[in-house]
Amino acid sequence: MLLPQLPEDVLYHILSYLDYKSLSRLSQVCKSIYHFVNRDAVWRRIAKEFLNTGITRNGTDIYPHIPLKDRVKIAQNWHDGVCKRVIPLKWKTKLLPWLQLDGDVLFLSQAADIGVYHLRQDYGRLQRNPLKIYSGHKGDVCRFVLTDSHLISGGSDGNILVHSRRSDMSVELSGHNQEVNCLDSKDELIISGSRDQTARIWTFASSCRRDTIPMYDRVWSVGISPALSSFVTGTACCENFDPLRIWDVERLECVCSLGSEFRRGAGVLDMVFESPFQLFTCGYDTFIRLWDLRLSPRKCVMEWEEPHDSALYCIQTDGNHMIASGSSYYGVVRLWDKRQTKCLQFFQLSLDPVSSPVYCLRFSSSHLYAALATALHSLDFRHTPIHSR
Repeated sequence: MLLPQLPEDVLYHILSYLDYKSLSRLSQVCKSIYHFVNRDAVWRRIAKEFLNTGITRNGTDIYPHIPLKDRVKIAQNWHDGVCKRVIPLKWKTKLLPWLQLDGDVLFLSQAADIGVYHLRQDYGRLQRNPLKIYSGHKGDVCRFVLTDSHLISGGSDGNILVHSRRSDMSVELSGHNQEVNCLDSKDELIISGSRDQTARIWTFASSCRRDTIPMYDRVWSVGISPALSSFVTGTACCENFDPLRIWDVERLECVCSLGSEFRRGAGVLDMVFESPFQLFTCGYDTFIRLWDLRLSPRKCVMEWEEPHDSALYCIQTDGNHMIASGSSYYGVVRLWDKRQTKCLQFFQLSLDPVSSPVYCLRFSSSHLYAALATALHSLDFRHTPIHSR
């Protein structure tokens, strides 16, 4: 009996013992094997072990429109640091930009405006002119988040603007006395944190704040749990309060504090929920930390240290094995494999005499975008190899 004549379930079992190089070679044998081997079901087990293939820890496929075989090939470039560098956008005035990705659309804040750019599929570059501009703040946009229906931004004017993505309507939420450093939104719930040392809770149903929590310290980061029952605040750690605290959404009570050995000034600048019980944080103390909220809150379960003792401004994860971080000096972006303690790859994006932090970064299956003080940088992991340290 020839290999293509075997029952499909038997073939799947046989192919499960092959690595990605062997599968690629096998696909060149004949057309029938080529079409079978190229099925996503054949590559799914391998893809889950690679970086940024879109297969999350719980098995969800983030990029179902891209063949898994292609994603595994690109994932090897992420691991090896093979990419093409491009600067899609520059500006003269130094800013504190923020960005978000939604499919092939990139949202970038510059001063008081948020531009919406279409990413060209051929090179992942931006179209020259934005498709749309969201405005309305009297000062610079500090942070913004996306939901399916809205763009919510916080500004240095202390206000929050809720823009509809389906119309030109927007609602202004006033309440903070100083700049809104951070915000998050899920299921029509908005949590904001400010330099005025408060966290505020809002809903889409009302233009008035629902509640205010005095934090007694500047709030740098917030994150709403995917379970929607709690949220986490990260503060500057300049007062005698733990910088990481978990709050109950309904009762507005502090459920617990995370960690016990933060030194003074070790503020938490960014956080990412990967699941209802897994939280990643980073900040001024140079560590990325993973917290398992089912275990003891006093100690993280894993940590990764920035080797050059730089503050970490931002992080993103692929939902499985990869972490990307942005450092405070020279525009350094690092890629980490959670299964290792040392940095996997790093890219120094700032070549100017004056150093710039990576204020924000986001990535897709093939590109990483990083916002620095005077430029938006892109790393394309699909094209001609350019090796980085």
